[in-house]
Amino acid sequence: MMLSPISFSSLLWLFAFLNASALALPSRKPYVPNYFASRAENGKCAELLVRKEWRTLNDAEKKDYIGAVKCLMSRPAQHPVYPEAVTRFDEFQAYHMSVADVVHNVGQFLPWHRLYLRLYDQAMRTECGYKGPTPYWDWSLDSKDATSLHTSPVLDPNTGFGGNGVPGTYTLPPNINITSNRIFPDSFVGCVKDGPFADHTVHLGPGQLRTNHCLVRGLNESQYANLDAQAVARTLSQATYEPFWIELEGQPLTPSFRLHDGGHVMVGGEMSNFYSSPGDPIFYLHHGNLDRIWWQWQQQSSAHLYEISGRSTPDPPFQNVTLDFILPLGELGPSLPIRDVMDIHASPNCYTYA
Repeated sequence: MMLSPISFSSLLWLFAFLNASALALPSRKPYVPNYFASRAENGKCAELLVRKEWRTLNDAEKKDYIGAVKCLMSRPAQHPVYPEAVTRFDEFQAYHMSVADVVHNVGQFLPWHRLYLRLYDQAMRTECGYKGPTPYWDWSLDSKDATSLHTSPVLDPNTGFGGNGVPGTYTLPPNINITSNRIFPDSFVGCVKDGPFADHTVHLGPGQLRTNHCLVRGLNESQYANLDAQAVARTLSQATYEPFWIELEGQPLTPSFRLHDGGHVMVGGEMSNFYSSPGDPIFYLHHGNLDRIWWQWQQQSSAHLYEISGRSTPDPPFQNVTLDFILPLGELGPSLPIRDVMDIHASPNCYTYA
C-alpha cells in the first residue's frame, strides 16, 4: 500500500521532530558524590579550610567539633569493609585496619594519610554539618613538662576528648596473638571514664580483632622525648623526602619510636595499635599534626613540594613509589594518584594550617 503525499510528509515531519527532541535532551551522567565540597573545576580552590591547633579553638568550636565526631558515631555505615563496622566512624577505622599493612613503612605513608584525613573531614562537613576549623594536636607544646600530658587541653574531660583509662576496667581478649595484632599489652590500661566518649562502644579492634569494647587508653609521658621541639626540628632538618618520612614515621624503619609511633604510644590503648588506632578520635588530631609537619617540610624548598620516594610495598620485591602511584581508599572516596594530594593549597585538598 502506497502512502499518500500528505501522510508521507507528516511522517517526515514527525521523524524530524523526534530526532530534534532527542538531541535537545540533556545526557544523564552517573551520580558522583561530592567528596570535596570546596573543589573547583579548574583545579583551584574556591576556599581554603583552616586547620588550627586544638587549644586555639574556643569552647564553642570544640563542642561543635566533638559533636560532629559523635554524629559520625551515630550515622550508619554505608559500605564498610567489615560487617562489624556499624557506623560511619567505624567505617573509617575498618578501612584503616584493612590496608594498614600496605600504607605504613612505605613511601606513600604520608600522602595516603593526608587523603584519608581529608575524606574524614569532608564526611563530618557534608554528613554532619560541621563548619568549624579542623583541629590538630601539637603535642610538642605539652612536652615541655613531663607531667603535663594528663592536663593537656586535648585530654580535658569538659572541653576535650577525655583523659586516661582507669586501671582494672578493661582486659584484653584471652588467647590472642599479641605479635600478629601488634598489641602492646601495657598500653591497654583501662576504659576512658570521663569526657564525651566515656560511654562510647568501639566495635573493632584491638589490632585486627573485631570485638565490642570501651575506648581504652594508657597515657605514657615517657614518649615526650620523641615528641618535643628538638624531635620535630630533627625531622624537619632532613634534606630529602625519604629520610624525612622515615624519621617521622619511626619503627621498624628506625631503631626507636619517632613522631608518628611515639604519639600513638603516648596516648596508649586503641591509639597505640598499628591497625585499630582510628577507633580513638584523637587519631585524627595526631595525624593532622604529622601532616602539618610534612607541609612545613614541603614549604622549605620548591623542590620539596612534589618530592616523593621510597618503597611502595613493605615487602620485597620493592618498587619505588612515584607521583603516579594510586592511593587506595576503597568506598571511602576516590582513590587518587599521589600527585593530586601533594599541594594542600590546591584541589582536592583545599586547606591550610594556622
